[in-house]
Amino acid sequence: MAVDAQTNLKKLNHLIEKPSSLFQLTKTQLYNKILDNNEGELTELGAINQLTGQYTGRSPKDKFIVNEPSYRDAIDWGSVNQPIEEEKFLRLYDKVLDYLDQKDELYVFNGYAGSDQDTQLRLTVVNEMAWHNLFAHNMFIRPSSKDEAEKIKANFTIVSAPHFKANPEVDGTASETFVIISFKHRIILIGGTEYAGEMKKGIFSVMNYLLPQQDIMSMHCSANVGEKGDVALFFGLSGTGKTTLSAAPDRKLIGDDEHGWNKNGIFNIEGGCYAKAINLSKEKEPQIYNAIRYGTILENVVVEEDGNVDFDDNKYTENTRAAYPIDYIDNIAKPSKAAHPNTIVFLTADAFGVLPPISKLTKEQALYHFLSGFTSKLAGTERGITEPVPSFSTCFGAPFLPLNPKKYAELLGQLIDKHEVEVYLVNTGWTGGKYGVGRRISLKYTRRMVDAAIKGELKNAEFEQDEVFGLNVPKDIKDVPKSILQPINAWSNQDAYREQAQDLISRFVENFKKFGEDSQEIAEKGGFKA
Repeated sequence: MAVDAQTNLKKLNHLIEKPSSLFQLTKTQLYNKILDNNEGELTELGAINQLTGQYTGRSPKDKFIVNEPSYRDAIDWGSVNQPIEEEKFLRLYDKVLDYLDQKDELYVFNGYAGSDQDTQLRLTVVNEMAWHNLFAHNMFIRPSSKDEAEKIKANFTIVSAPHFKANPEVDGTASETFVIISFKHRIILIGGTEYAGEMKKGIFSVMNYLLPQQDIMSMHCSANVGEKGDVALFFGLSGTGKTTLSAAPDRKLIGDDEHGWNKNGIFNIEGGCYAKAINLSKEKEPQIYNAIRYGTILENVVVEEDGNVDFDDNKYTENTRAAYPIDYIDNIAKPSKAAHPNTIVFLTADAFGVLPPISKLTKEQALYHFLSGFTSKLAGTERGITEPVPSFSTCFGAPFLPLNPKKYAELLGQLIDKHEVEVYLVNTGWTGGKYGVGRRISLKYTRRMVDAAIKGELKNAEFEQDEVFGLNVPKDIKDVPKSILQPINAWSNQDAYREQAQDLISRFVENFKKFGEDSQEIAEKGGFKA
């Protein structure tokens, strides 16, 4: 029996307007609900800690986009963007709404995505769990008052029912878990997982569809701004230092993860930060550590009986997290936007120890590395990995890109040209040998190199071309040892360096083949030669 979309809309409105649907609760009210419901535990830092059960990270194989006639031709279908038929989506949506209607209480939040008001997405979030609603309160842009929240008419609605399990044979899902985006019905439907990051990244995926259609660049990057208004963007995958390097004491944070770039400049898509918490310390990352207080949500960290937090314990996962409002960081830009960037930094943690710690890219090289999105998964981070494994994530955010990657690269290239942006590739990984032989490049040196790039110290610096990769490397940077700038010089066996470097180059070349012949010009002008 087919389900009518209007029936689902009426059911959704009924859910939102029910007296038992608690609207726009304060942090304290949500804390009380979380503790009353035994959803989480209070820590000595004042933050609430949540255990997310089986799923301690995103579940990409369970993410779908509804195959709808008006949208299907724009979607880059494949392993990242999996289709589900509209009829199956509507039936599952109907079942989830009926399930939620039986709950004694639901939690509703209204807010925004995007600090630029011209392209701001108005949101409603309907949650089965109180702590998920606090997560939405922290991560999305909050209205200034409850009165403002009541006036919001949503462009998109998240319906989250983590305890509802799908039947794959009936519902067309891959498992009991599902994250489904419908652009036609403007719904993100989530079930079977308690990992709250699915809400955040679901909206990011929506913005990655909507913004480029308006010729606005959407980016998986952090951003900060200096005293003179100079703006820097930091692209990078997990473990490369994106959050750490953008949280600089002498620069204001615009945002730590998701941004748009339009005719006016840079704007943050979010209202909060979702920082990794594993091995967090006050000494190394004081801004993030100090943000973990009343109102912050911790995910899957280990809390001792006395309420003290052990950030070094990975008992539940390496992917421990802290979600807090961006204004918990003292040094932020208000509002969360700034002018056009002067500098773009691509971060990669090269565990092969062969890429230079910093190199300046031409526009063609920038597009090549943007499309490649390279970093390394390290031994021990996943079962069965005993050697470094190269990881290529297109545009430094492949799981969240509904459109063809070349659309994002085209926009980036136009913006680099128009605003004469300098682009640098920064290796935060190894030097003097691969993982297990060499050593991790000192964070102190990486900070100094990044600082030199974004403050313009390298504009008139002398560069020399790396003999293997063809990258332009500065000959000298103040307070950085010359011995590490050209990576071949840091290896005791230069033949071993060349062999390892050629291995990495061949992996880049093989990966880039997926972009087809129409991207060959980028590969020829900015890529590596096998």
